[in-house]
Order: sequence, then structure tokens, then C-alpha cells
Amino acid sequence: MSDKEPRHILNISGGKDSSALAIFMRDRVQGMEYVFCDTQKELPETYEYLDKLEVYLGKKIVRLNAERGFDHWLKVYGGYLPSSRMRWCTRQLKIKPLEDYVGTDNVVSYVGIRADEDREGYISTKPNIRAVFPFKEHGLTKTDVFRILDESGVGVPSYYAWRSRSGCYFCFFQQQEEWLGLKENHPELFVEAKSYEKLDTETGQSYQWSQSLSLEELADPLRAAQTRSRANSRRTA
Repeated sequence: MSDKEPRHILNISGGKDSSALAIFMRDRVQGMEYVFCDTQKELPETYEYLDKLEVYLGKKIVRLNAERGFDHWLKVYGGYLPSSRMRWCTRQLKIKPLEDYVGTDNVVSYVGIRADEDREGYISTKPNIRAVFPFKEHGLTKTDVFRILDESGVGVPSYYAWRSRSGCYFCFFQQQEEWLGLKENHPELFVEAKSYEKLDTETGQSYQWSQSLSLEELADPLRAAQTRSRANSRRTA
């Protein structure tokens, strides 16, 4: 482990919280390194937003790529698509590239978990990486995040018009309505996401992004209309 002064690194996901944290910390820490772990399965809007954020920060956001991409790791994990129970994508495409970038240096890692959240997030357990949570320390909540983004002029990523979170375009955390949003806004990416879903005819094992139904089933016009109707009912309740 290095005896040098620690490096200060803020890992930006392309979503509202980490972006607001980058803005919040811009003038508070000298020598901050901003990084983005690029899975190469991101939405076009994410890259556009990162370019916009760089202008405000006045500093490059270092783009980190895994040595081997999603398709390689999908084979390693036997064709099992990542899920909330087995988030190998986060480990291999997000955490490992950051750890490789850090090496053995002492690092203070700035994490955008808010004061109104009860979660730990996926954080490296390497002993030379110490996580800090400025939003929690300052008591800043979701409302503050939107205020920071609005006051900076950076705003929120445009995909928030139809999606509630950052991440790969085929993120398994997406709700059914958000999958339909992908189909409407990026039909070619929806088709690509659908191509990853498989059915093993010998074992009957299905490999799909959602436990409840496949993307082919979700895209059925009648089912899609029902999904939209339920989502609208929840919003107006």
C-alpha cells in the first residue's frame, strides 16, 4: 500500500445522485478525480449527459472500461443473465475496473448515497479504499439533489423522462413500463436486449431479464397497454 497522500475519487454513474455529488464536491476538494465505469451497454443519453457534466466540472471524467466486456462475462457465468440475486455485472463491469484504476494507492472514494436512503450500495471492500458519504454527512436528501442539479444548470439526464435510474439499457432493475420506454425511445436497443433472452429446450430453463415475463411477452400490444394503464393508475392514485 502506498504511503503517499490519498487520491480523491468520485465514481459517477451517469445518474442524478452521483452527478449532484460531483457538482456539490467540485469546489470542496482539490485534485478530485472523476471517473465513469463504461460498460459499453449504456444509453446514448448517458454519454450526452456526461459530456454536459464535464463542461460544468471543468475537468475530464475518466472513462474506465473493463478488460473484458459483458458478453465475455455472460459466457463465464454460463449464460445466466445478471439479477438482483447475482449482480455479477456490477462486480465485473463497475467495481473491478475502478479497483484496477486505483491499484494499491490509498483512496478516498466519494459515494452519492443520500441522507434519506437506507442502503449501503455496492462499495469496494479493498482496505486501501475508504468510502465517505458527503450527502449523509450534510443531511442532504432527494430534494436537495434535484435542487443542486437545477441550480447548476446541468439538470437531470434526459432519460429520466421515461426511466427512473441510471445503468445499462438492459438493467434488470427496470420496471415493465421502463422496458416499454426503452422500446419506444431506442427500439434497436430493445431488440438487442431481447436477443439475450433464451430458453433451453432441453432443461426448460429460461434466461430472461424479468422473473415474471419475457420481453417478447411484454411487447405484446395488449399486455403493453395493460402495463401502461396500471402505471398511469399508480401515478394518479
